[in-house]
This record gives sequence, C-alpha cells and structure tokens, in this order.
Amino acid sequence: MKYRIYIDEVGNHDLGSSDVPGNRYLSLTGVIVELEHVRNVLHPEMEILKSSFFGSHPDEPLILHRKELVNARYPFSALRDAAVKQAFDEQLIEKMEQWEYKVITVCLDKKNHLETYKTWRYDPYHYCLAMMIERYLFFLEQNNTIGDVMVESRGGKEDRRLKQSFTTLWEQGTDFVEADRFQACLTSKQLKVKPKANNISGLQLADMLAHPSRNEILRKEGRLEKPLAPFATKVVRILKGKYYRSDTQIYGKKFI
Repeated sequence: MKYRIYIDEVGNHDLGSSDVPGNRYLSLTGVIVELEHVRNVLHPEMEILKSSFFGSHPDEPLILHRKELVNARYPFSALRDAAVKQAFDEQLIEKMEQWEYKVITVCLDKKNHLETYKTWRYDPYHYCLAMMIERYLFFLEQNNTIGDVMVESRGGKEDRRLKQSFTTLWEQGTDFVEADRFQACLTSKQLKVKPKANNISGLQLADMLAHPSRNEILRKEGRLEKPLAPFATKVVRILKGKYYRSDTQIYGKKFI
C-alpha cells in the first residue's frame, strides 16, 4: 500500500501581515489517502457527484473549490436553488464521511511567532510543513508503509520555495526527527506540485476540509470571532473521526 498526503493552506506566510486580523493565522491541512482508494473510490465518486449536480464533463472537468461552492459562483450557480443546495450538501457530507482518509491540520499564530522570535524567524510555511510531515511520518511508520506529498501549484516563485522547503526536510530532517526516518518512508525528496486544472480529487477534498478544520482549531483555542457556519459544523463533526491519532495521542490537530 502507498499513501499520499494532499496539502492545502488557509492564510499566507507573510509575517508582515500578522497584525491584520484576517491574516494572523496560517494553517496547513493534509489529507492522507491510500492511492488505490483514490483510484477506485474517491476520484470516481467525486466525478459522479460533480456530473450529477453541475454537468461536469471529462473533457472539461469542474474543480470543486470551497469558496466558489459557498458563494454559488459559476460554474456552481445551480446551488442558488435552495433544494439543489440541500441535496448537494447532504450527498457531499455523506461522501466526506464514507471516504477513507485521515486529516492533519497545523495552525500557526503568526503574530505570536513574530513577537517571540525577534531576531530568528523561522519561515512560517516551513515551520508548519515540518510539523505536518513529522506527523505524516508517524502515520506511515505506524502503518508500516510508504508515501509521498502533493500540494497545489501557486506559481513559479512560490512553487520553488515549497519544493526547497520539502527537500530540506527530506535531506536534513527536523530538530525532532532524523533525516533517515523521512528517507525510509517518503518515496521521493521531490514535492509533487500540481495545478488546479489537473482535477486531482485529493487536493479538492483538502480544499473543502481546510477552512472548517482551521476554524475548529481556532474555536477550541478561543480565537474564532464568529460561530461555525451550519455546513462547517457538519464537516467538523466528521473531522473529529478523521483526525489522525495513535492509541495515546491525537496528532491530527496542532495549534502553535
């Protein structure tokens, strides 16, 4: 068996924007899925869902994106009909619960990070990614298996920075995990970076889970100003059973 963790982010890595309330937190959410489950279940069932409600065609596949779905923007205009929206939400929630995957979310308070490290400032994205991959490693070791890592492309300079950050982890390890442990479980030192247009189901699932997962962590820490939306509340109930955990500890949620 081989696994892949699909990673999506909420927020940005810019420390200069830490004082802006909407930019204070950076979170990464990783969705761990066994690749045969992606091939045989997750991808085909997601395509059926998109085709049933939005007429998605293999030649021009629709890409599920949380923000566009929430706002019923084209090509998801059908969700402006209350009955259609209710039916879609119910089926999506059902599938989110049925699909087999584990979730890891790491959320960083950039403002506190900036104030704590006046002279030495660890790049926020690298900091979160290191904690994410450590926990992914624990999952792979616990299941005696191997895996790789995929993120959505964000453009030339950003992609190069992400790839270098991942390669550094693979080659040097972290303060807590030696490099040889990463190299034993991760099948490549190259981060897989794919564009949104590639219609990768794992990245779409990560996109839909990332925001509710971050808000669940902030709510638990007393940092969320608004209550969870009704749909997000349903997603959070599912996430409680999907966060990665060992017998003694939950590794799927980390607030820094």
